[in-house]
Amino acid sequence: MASAIRAAEASRPNVVFGPYGSGPALAAAAAAKGVVWNHGGATARLSRPTYPGVVNVESPAYRYLAAVLETLAAEGLREGSEVVILHVDTGFGREVAEGAAVAVRRLGLLPRSASFRPARAREVLTQVPAGDVLLSAGSFDDDVAIAQWASERRWRAVGLVAAGVDELRHAVGDRVEGLYGPCQWFDDGTDDPADGPNSEWFSHCYRDANGTEPPYPAAAAFAAGVVWQRCVKEAGTVEPLPVRAASQGLDTTTLFGRFRVDPVTGVQTGHQIRVVQWRGGQRVLVDRQLRRT
Repeated sequence: MASAIRAAEASRPNVVFGPYGSGPALAAAAAAKGVVWNHGGATARLSRPTYPGVVNVESPAYRYLAAVLETLAAEGLREGSEVVILHVDTGFGREVAEGAAVAVRRLGLLPRSASFRPARAREVLTQVPAGDVLLSAGSFDDDVAIAQWASERRWRAVGLVAAGVDELRHAVGDRVEGLYGPCQWFDDGTDDPADGPNSEWFSHCYRDANGTEPPYPAAAAFAAGVVWQRCVKEAGTVEPLPVRAASQGLDTTTLFGRFRVDPVTGVQTGHQIRVVQWRGGQRVLVDRQLRRT
């Protein structure tokens, strides 16, 4: 990744968009000498002062399972309910679990947690304590194993990071029913962005070009380009530093949702995680009452 970023910067481009994934995004930001527009690394670690040249478009991962818990609380989850948090022992897993733990305490719930090594989720399942809610932040394969195991036990609710994407249904079949999941983007046909086209237009164009529904990384990448274009207009130049400076004070919406970064840390605070539940084999948006302005 470092060599790729150096090669890209050697051509003196007007803009550099980062890669998908928190690990590659962190590596790209560490290697870059200039500005990197981060649309694929959902981590709060890409913040100032360590990474002053990063413009974050996505919500950080610590909001993933916290958003699920907020939805469950709005649906009637009682104070004092026991929440079991499983997470893979990686930077991503720890970040998601820490965000969930903060939400557990804020909502008056009782936390229990267990970690596992990458690709070893099955080894800890027999040791998982009983509880009301089960949350998991693992790799896709880890969450598949946990979804299959959880379907054999009684939980008031189960939330998995992987349940936010359509691919989980193909992996676990009917066992996906009832699962909650977070997602960075959901095309519900209701958005009316201030900048750029709406989700309906984007999804139509993506289907025409690729024959499939657009995944959220595609929407995030497109939105990053829309925001960059708006910042170029605000700055009156394509030079990276003035454009980055314009992004720090921008508050707008795109098909991806709201864009606004924290003026001190540079972490994305405007964009909100959506929450879905699997019902009848389809992802259904269930966080409408929690939408922020």
